Formats: sequence, C-alpha cells, structure tokens
Amino acid sequence: MSAADEGGNRSLGQLVSTATSELSALVHDEIALAKAELRQDVKRVVMGSTAGIVAGVLLLFSLPVLSFALAYGFHAWTDLGLAWCFLIVGGLYWLLAIVLGLLALAKFKKVKPPQKSIASAKETAAVLGNVKPHPRTPGEVVPSGAHVVTRSTA
Repeated sequence: MSAADEGGNRSLGQLVSTATSELSALVHDEIALAKAELRQDVKRVVMGSTAGIVAGVLLLFSLPVLSFALAYGFHAWTDLGLAWCFLIVGGLYWLLAIVLGLLALAKFKKVKPPQKSIASAKETAAVLGNVKPHPRTPGEVVPSGAHVVTRSTA
C-alpha cells in the first residue's frame, strides 16, 4: 500500500514530517543541479583564463629573448636588414598572442547561467505558489489554545 493510499490514516505529525523531508530533498537536489552546472562553467573559465595568461606571458617574457635569437637568425638567412628582421619577429609574436586571445574569448563566450537550475527553481516556486489553504466550513469552531492548520487541496 502506498503512502497516498494510507494518507487518511496518517497523523498530522507524520504528514508534516513527510512534507518537510520531501521539501528538504527537493532543495538539496536543486542545489546539486546548480553545482553540477556551475562546475562546467568554472572549467570553461579556467581554460579561457589559462589561455589568456599564456598569451600575456608569451607576449611579455618571451619577446626580448626569442626576438633577438630569431631576428639574428633571419638576418643570417636572408639579405634583409636587421631592423626588418626584428619587425618580422615582433609581428609573429603579436599574431600568436592574437590567436590565443581569440581562443580565450571563445571560451568565455560559452559561459552561460545555470539554465536548468533556474527553470527548476521557477517550476518549484510556481507549484508552491499555487497551493491554496483548505476552506473552513461555515460555523466551524476552533477550540481555544488549538493550533489552526490549513490543508492544501493537493
């Protein structure tokens, strides 16, 4: 026999306990869903940030050392002047930094709000917002000192 079938035989304390535990489980499930969605976005942010940091490090720290080596290599390999060789090397580093910056931008654009969690929370709020108290019959007397408990129609 299910809990719904024996609902008329259960005490008020048991009903409140069941409702509280089910609401608690619902809240925990929604929190778990939000955490799962946010983990994916955090991974994307970390990857995008890493690509941006690598681009910055390449642009700042490798330029002086590698520029000299590559520029002198171009100068020895071609008949271009040393200034032109340095300009070519600088352009190559800028091109690499632009590619890595675009990769970081693409990763950041994939970050979205946790849509499943928001939809689930809105659905739960709509269900809880539609709960109506059980109407009292006219002439019903509530004994003094008794707690008034309203019931939903569900």
